[in-house]
Amino acid sequence: MIDEAELRQLSREERRHLARLLATIDAPRVLRDRRYSWRRRLALVIVLGGCVVLAVWIGVLAVTLPKHFHATHWRGAWVGFDVALLAAFATTAWASWRQRQVLILTLTITGTLLLCDAWFDLILDIGTDEFWMSVFTAVVAEIPLALLMFNAARRLHRMSVGIVLQLEGIDAPVPALWRIPLFAEGLETVLPARYRSDPREQEPQTPATVD
Repeated sequence: MIDEAELRQLSREERRHLARLLATIDAPRVLRDRRYSWRRRLALVIVLGGCVVLAVWIGVLAVTLPKHFHATHWRGAWVGFDVALLAAFATTAWASWRQRQVLILTLTITGTLLLCDAWFDLILDIGTDEFWMSVFTAVVAEIPLALLMFNAARRLHRMSVGIVLQLEGIDAPVPALWRIPLFAEGLETVLPARYRSDPREQEPQTPATVD
């Protein structure tokens, strides 16, 4: 068993090599699970099917929807939406205060709801006296706050990936999120070539003995 004192005697490169070797040995095997593979394919089919159905439905709505429509339960729709937005803000505040990983998710949800709020305010107030007030609140508050939340979620995600890289002994910049694999397994493959190495190839070779 290697104790802390022995680890501190190692050089930085030796500790990094050891971390990468341990990460290789203890690499997750999630992607090899047949159940995960089947669920992933099913989810992909559902999402692609939803894209096709939604694209067709948008075309139908664009042609058939009337320009004016008297909606029922108008108050319930907007109050319910604002309650959901309030819950998203409260959950985001709690996750930020407690420093929980769910903060990335709540930031994304809250930012999305803010953009939806701005969109419906602008579209539904066109031609009314409240249109310019909706433009003002969208430009000054809702859209900037949503972008701020999206950027915060992105930075937190990149920080999490950066910590994973450090734990694996990889001293490299975090790549773009669209290039990072869903799980840590295979993360090194998206890094520049100068940061890639196989820890198993770096193991010291035992010199051959001669009788």
